Formats: sequence, C-alpha cells, structure tokens
Amino acid sequence: MLKWALNLFFPAVCGICGEKNANWLCSKCEKDIEIKKKNINTKVYLKYYDEFLFLFKYEDIRSEILQYKFSNKAYLSNMFTNIILKDKKICDKIKLYDIILSVPMSKNKKSRRGYNQTELISKKISQNLNIEYRNNILIKAKNNLTQSSLTEKQRFENVKNVFKVKNEEIIKNKRIIIFDDILTTGATANECAKQLKKAGAKEILVLTLAKD
Repeated sequence: MLKWALNLFFPAVCGICGEKNANWLCSKCEKDIEIKKKNINTKVYLKYYDEFLFLFKYEDIRSEILQYKFSNKAYLSNMFTNIILKDKKICDKIKLYDIILSVPMSKNKKSRRGYNQTELISKKISQNLNIEYRNNILIKAKNNLTQSSLTEKQRFENVKNVFKVKNEEIIKNKRIIIFDDILTTGATANECAKQLKKAGAKEILVLTLAKD
C-alpha cells in the first residue's frame, strides 16, 4: 500500500528530461547518455590504489552531477545507479570485489545537504550486485577545506590524515571498491586508498561517475 501511494504521489521520472519513467531514464535520454559514456578502464599510477574506472568525462555530465549534489535531487541516485548497472563491463569488474564503500562526508556537510550522494549510489550497487556495503570502515576524522578551491598540490596536502579506518579486521586481505562521484587529481581517492592499504586491504578499485 505504501509503495503504491509513493508511486502515485512521487512517480519515477527520467533524471534528465523529467518525463515519467519507471527506470529513471527514458529511452531517448539513455541514447544520449550512451554517446557520452567513455567507460574507460585505466591503470592509475598513484601509489595506493590499483585501478580506476569511470563512465563519463565530467564536462559531458556536469549539469546532472551538480543537480544531484547541490539541488536536493537525491532521486537522481536511481538514474545514476541504473546507468552503472546496465554497463556489463563495469558490473563484471565490480563483482570481483568483496566490499564497496563511499568516500565519507563530514557530519555537518551531510546534515546541510541532507544526504551523501556517493553513499546513496553505493548502497544501491550493493543491493543489486550482492556486494557488501560498509559505512563503518572508512571515516572522516577531521574537517578540511573544499578540494575544488585548491590547486593540485594543495589538494594532496589538504587530504593528508583526514580519513581513518575502523574495524580493520573486516578488510584484511579484501578487495575494496571506493566509490566517488568525480575524480579530478585523485588526491581524495588516493588518501582513502592509502589508509585502507595500511589497514590490510589487498586491492583497491576507484569507481567514479566522471573524470575531470
């Protein structure tokens, strides 16, 4: 009854054009999205994470990501999740890993925004692909400056020792996916991976919607 009522008053809509669509992405917009997708699997030569996988160049999906993050459109997590789930190459890669987690957000920032955009998608991936989601492993131990306002060098300094690992026994010799929305310099992902590797993680894949 509750689900019926929610569908009646808050029907699923395409995250791009706003038309009603049960899959959160209409066929026309899906074709446009497929053109933009890069789906590139690239080895990243940073010290701590092993692979990097993304779907779009940021410039091609910028508007949708900004709406999702800053315009109180949490429902767009459904659209982004479905885009990932329809990509066989990405799903085949994800299934090789043991745990998926999202880049942590400070409590104050999450409270202001109302949700952690990467957490919503990570949980949906977990549920659909039967990979364990954990939000009690990687935590943000202290607040730092917003990365977007900094130079590349400053970004790497800005995230040093910002993240901590709890419950280390859970990730010993495990293959871990770190999910984030955008990768620019890789500073945040690299610092997260550093802490996970120090705690005993075996292998780390960074998965993002976009690469800037």
